[in-house]
Amino acid sequence: MEKMIEHGLLYDFYGELLTEHQRKIYEDMVYHDLSISEIAQEQGISRQGVHDLIKRCNNILEGYEEKLRLVARFQEVKAKVCYISSLAEEEAVEADRLRQEIKKVSGDILDSL
Repeated sequence: MEKMIEHGLLYDFYGELLTEHQRKIYEDMVYHDLSISEIAQEQGISRQGVHDLIKRCNNILEGYEEKLRLVARFQEVKAKVCYISSLAEEEAVEADRLRQEIKKVSGDILDSL
Protein backbone atom coordinates (compact mmCIF):
# COMPACT_ATOMS: atom_id res chain seq x y z
CA MET A 1 0.00 0.00 0.00
CA GLU A 2 2.80 2.43 0.86
CA LYS A 3 4.29 1.93 -2.61
CA MET A 4 0.95 2.90 -4.19
CA ILE A 5 0.89 6.10 -2.11
CA GLU A 6 4.44 6.86 -3.25
CA HIS A 7 3.45 6.25 -6.88
CA GLY A 8 0.43 8.52 -6.42
CA LEU A 9 2.54 11.33 -5.00
CA LEU A 10 5.13 11.02 -7.75
CA TYR A 11 2.34 11.14 -10.32
CA ASP A 12 0.69 14.14 -8.63
CA PHE A 13 3.92 16.10 -8.83
CA TYR A 14 5.36 14.95 -12.14
CA GLY A 15 2.54 13.24 -14.05
CA GLU A 16 2.06 16.12 -16.46
CA LEU A 17 5.56 15.45 -17.75
CA LEU A 18 4.48 12.04 -19.08
CA THR A 19 2.88 11.58 -22.50
CA GLU A 20 -0.90 11.36 -22.69
CA HIS A 21 -0.72 7.60 -23.35
CA GLN A 22 1.63 7.07 -20.39
CA ARG A 23 -0.64 9.16 -18.13
CA LYS A 24 -3.75 7.16 -19.11
CA ILE A 25 -2.16 3.80 -18.36
CA TYR A 26 -0.45 5.01 -15.18
CA GLU A 27 -3.70 6.55 -13.89
CA ASP A 28 -5.53 3.29 -14.56
CA MET A 29 -2.98 1.46 -12.42
CA VAL A 30 -2.54 3.99 -9.61
CA TYR A 31 -5.93 5.71 -9.32
CA HIS A 32 -8.37 3.20 -10.78
CA ASP A 33 -6.57 0.16 -9.33
CA LEU A 34 -6.89 -1.83 -12.55
CA SER A 35 -4.78 -4.91 -13.07
CA ILE A 36 -2.24 -5.19 -15.86
CA SER A 37 -4.60 -7.56 -17.68
CA GLU A 38 -7.52 -5.15 -17.39
CA ILE A 39 -5.43 -2.25 -18.67
CA ALA A 40 -4.06 -4.37 -21.54
CA GLN A 41 -7.54 -5.41 -22.59
CA GLU A 42 -8.89 -1.85 -22.34
CA GLN A 43 -5.97 -0.37 -24.30
CA GLY A 44 -5.68 -3.18 -26.84
CA ILE A 45 -2.05 -3.91 -26.04
CA SER A 46 -0.21 -6.86 -24.53
CA ARG A 47 0.17 -7.40 -20.80
CA GLN A 48 3.95 -7.21 -21.30
CA GLY A 49 3.52 -3.86 -23.05
CA VAL A 50 1.53 -2.51 -20.09
CA HIS A 51 4.05 -3.89 -17.61
CA ASP A 52 6.97 -2.33 -19.51
CA LEU A 53 5.20 1.03 -19.82
CA ILE A 54 4.37 1.16 -16.10
CA LYS A 55 7.95 0.27 -15.22
CA ARG A 56 9.23 2.96 -17.61
CA CYS A 57 6.84 5.53 -16.08
CA ASN A 58 8.02 4.60 -12.57
CA ASN A 59 11.63 5.09 -13.65
CA ILE A 60 10.83 8.43 -15.29
CA LEU A 61 8.92 9.73 -12.25
CA GLU A 62 11.57 8.49 -9.81
CA GLY A 63 14.23 10.16 -11.97
CA TYR A 64 12.42 13.48 -11.74
CA GLU A 65 12.17 13.10 -7.96
CA GLU A 66 15.88 12.29 -7.69
CA LYS A 67 16.72 15.51 -9.49
CA LEU A 68 14.03 17.87 -8.17
CA ARG A 69 13.09 16.41 -4.75
CA LEU A 70 9.66 18.08 -4.79
CA VAL A 71 7.90 15.18 -3.07
CA ALA A 72 10.57 14.94 -0.37
CA ARG A 73 10.37 18.68 0.31
CA PHE A 74 6.57 18.52 0.38
CA GLN A 75 6.66 15.71 2.95
CA GLU A 76 9.21 17.59 5.10
CA VAL A 77 7.08 20.74 5.10
CA LYS A 78 3.95 18.71 5.82
CA ALA A 79 5.62 17.08 8.84
CA LYS A 80 6.70 20.48 10.18
CA VAL A 81 3.21 21.93 9.76
CA CYS A 82 1.77 18.92 11.60
CA TYR A 83 4.28 19.57 14.39
CA ILE A 84 3.19 23.21 14.62
CA SER A 85 -0.41 22.07 14.75
CA SER A 86 0.33 19.63 17.56
CA LEU A 87 2.14 22.38 19.50
CA ALA A 88 -0.92 24.60 19.22
CA GLU A 89 -3.06 21.88 20.79
CA GLU A 90 -0.80 21.28 23.80
CA GLU A 91 -2.28 22.85 26.88
CA ALA A 92 0.76 22.53 29.14
CA VAL A 93 3.12 24.52 26.90
CA GLU A 94 4.24 27.95 28.09
CA ALA A 95 3.32 30.77 25.72
CA ASP A 96 6.95 31.93 25.30
CA ARG A 97 8.18 28.41 24.56
CA LEU A 98 5.32 27.90 22.13
CA ARG A 99 6.10 31.12 20.25
CA GLN A 100 9.81 30.27 20.09
CA GLU A 101 9.17 26.76 18.81
CA ILE A 102 6.66 27.95 16.20
CA LYS A 103 9.07 30.68 15.08
CA LYS A 104 11.90 28.13 14.76
CA VAL A 105 9.85 25.59 12.81
CA SER A 106 8.24 28.19 10.55
CA GLY A 107 11.72 29.61 9.87
CA ASP A 108 12.89 26.13 8.90
CA ILE A 109 9.94 25.85 6.52
CA LEU A 110 10.66 29.20 4.90
CA ASP A 111 14.36 28.37 4.56
CA SER A 112 13.51 25.13 2.77
CA LEU A 113 11.37 26.87 0.16
